[in-house]
Amino acid sequence: MTNKDLHDRRFYHAKEEAEFAEKADVGTPQTRDPAYRLAFQDTEFLLREELRPVRFQLELLKPEMLLDEAGIGSTLVMYGSARIPEPDKADALVAAAVDDDSRKIAERLKEKAKYYDEARELARLASACGISANGKRDFVVCSGGGPSIMEAANRGAADAGQESIGLNIVLPHEQAPNEYVTPSLSFQFHYFALRKMHFLLRARAVAVFPGGFGTLDEFLELVTLVQTGKMEKLPILLFGEAFWKRVINFEALAEEGTISRADLDLFQFVETADEAWAIIQRFYDLSCD
Repeated sequence: MTNKDLHDRRFYHAKEEAEFAEKADVGTPQTRDPAYRLAFQDTEFLLREELRPVRFQLELLKPEMLLDEAGIGSTLVMYGSARIPEPDKADALVAAAVDDDSRKIAERLKEKAKYYDEARELARLASACGISANGKRDFVVCSGGGPSIMEAANRGAADAGQESIGLNIVLPHEQAPNEYVTPSLSFQFHYFALRKMHFLLRARAVAVFPGGFGTLDEFLELVTLVQTGKMEKLPILLFGEAFWKRVINFEALAEEGTISRADLDLFQFVETADEAWAIIQRFYDLSCD
């Protein structure tokens, strides 16, 4: 007996077993009943309420395994609104307004269209840097996979000829990944909690652009994790100081004593991609020529 014999697999792989089961289906009442299906091939069984813990595990494992196989060592995560238009489409948004209120909102969104370009440029800078170590790629751009700021992030990586990640979420209304997400790195989630976990598992810097409830949720959870010591410090860059200080009164939180003043140093305000990338480079002592 050789060493190969000693270490060879003694059981069939699940895929082979599934093929055996398919061939063995003789079309009797017993083999046609759902009870006879292999458990891991039984979708109806996997979707039962009692199987939620298993679905949690699957949704944690699948992206983790595929990202590891793709050699993704670390990511630059980019959060932001799904509603901010790219500059070329901003005027059309204003023109489509039907009344004064909607026109004011459209004009405000148009003012923020510049952040589409800044998100695209930051993603390009990080992707073009081409940092890698131990066979793993670093600062791979990761977005929510949707439109607007998320699209700009994936688009910037594509500008540099590099892959990027999209973490989409199933929603009641139609949602599809933007065209710039690398297909093999485009993931879909059922659970918001696990999607947010995957955003941060490999994150080494996070850029947060103006956004709504989803962006606020992602930003505040990140800051809470760092504030409480559950996550190590990393560059957290808020694009658009005027926007952020208008929607969140950070100073008031410190003045009320519900956070410490030192907590205000957990993030930094920036306006441009160059400024943000310089902060990230200084934090990690990087040099990208």
